[in-house]
Amino acid sequence: MAIAENIKSSLASSSMIRKMFEEGMQLKKQHGADKVFDFSLGNPDVEPPKAFHDLLVEIANKDEKGSHGYMPNAGYPFVREALAKKVCKEQNVNVDGTHIVMASGAAGGLNAVFKTICNAGDEVIVSRPYFMEYRAYTANHGAKLIEVDSKDNFDLDLEKIKSALNEKTAAVIINSPNNPTGKIYGAQDLDALSSILNEHGKKTGRYPYLVSDEPYREIAYECTVPPVLSCYKESIVVSSYSKSLSLPGERIGFIAVNPQISDKDDLVNGIIYATRILGFVNAPALMQRLVAGLTEETVDVSVYAKRKDAFTKVLDEAGIEYAPPQGAFYLFCKVPGNGDDKMFVEHLKKHLILGVPGTGFGKPGWLRFAYCIDEKIIASSKEAFKQAMASL
Repeated sequence: MAIAENIKSSLASSSMIRKMFEEGMQLKKQHGADKVFDFSLGNPDVEPPKAFHDLLVEIANKDEKGSHGYMPNAGYPFVREALAKKVCKEQNVNVDGTHIVMASGAAGGLNAVFKTICNAGDEVIVSRPYFMEYRAYTANHGAKLIEVDSKDNFDLDLEKIKSALNEKTAAVIINSPNNPTGKIYGAQDLDALSSILNEHGKKTGRYPYLVSDEPYREIAYECTVPPVLSCYKESIVVSSYSKSLSLPGERIGFIAVNPQISDKDDLVNGIIYATRILGFVNAPALMQRLVAGLTEETVDVSVYAKRKDAFTKVLDEAGIEYAPPQGAFYLFCKVPGNGDDKMFVEHLKKHLILGVPGTGFGKPGWLRFAYCIDEKIIASSKEAFKQAMASL
């Protein structure tokens, strides 16, 4: 029996990030890990804060009876309450635990949200460049991702978003700080987007959800990330601890809905139901208990800021242009010459430099480097970048 046609098609254009990461593993076997400059995968190498390790040991030593069993699909009530307090501070809204659903990472959360809000044939608008898995997340639930261009500086192009809205629009998804650009969307743009969505809702009777994907919220350099829940009634925040606590392998995150959102009970119950039937059942029990006690903790963001400065210096000396990031840990770079990002990535591989073509993020002519790697690798990549540019 053949596999499903949609899976076969998806495999042919599967994640370029993972493809480059796997190629990097092979190159490291051939040349040695210290000789390969792998900027492909956003896999945080900064260790979780000490408080995480301390609490992990404390909880493991207790190993209370029943602690590995099922809990409500939405998560432990005390965990939801703890995260509600965190959301109140970040989003400038008054929420309680009934507005929170624990998720298996932001990916699990987004899939649960789209499963709940999308009918077959619906559309979800995204500003490009964007995290490439959004395409699959929307398609998983019968919806279509509608891409619109951002401005030249990667701010939201509000007029283009407005033009893309129609009766089929279920949601607009934003990601701030953005993967791959590191752009943080300003409060003024969020307010303007809210006005556009409200105007569209009044005209059509369907108010699109504003879904904010925020795993990088705590990794910001120049400013804080403006709240979304307090600027638009029909808003949903999805976040995780993959980056803020360096726990990507633990798959722990949460969904927070606006306290004024329409049909809140139906929406939350739908997300809880989707969490179950999508096969997540519930977020990991141990990690739920851990993050409830770590709402004030983050990794040392200054490490990423230092790496950003070191890496931009390397790229400056090599003559590679980039969009200055305000957050996250990526540099989105302009491809020199004819702008063929796939060709340039292949050229860089000859010098053992790994990046991801911008085509995968909906933005040909650019490529992404992740600098969540050892500073020694960043420093030692300088000559390789210079040689790559000289031989281009």
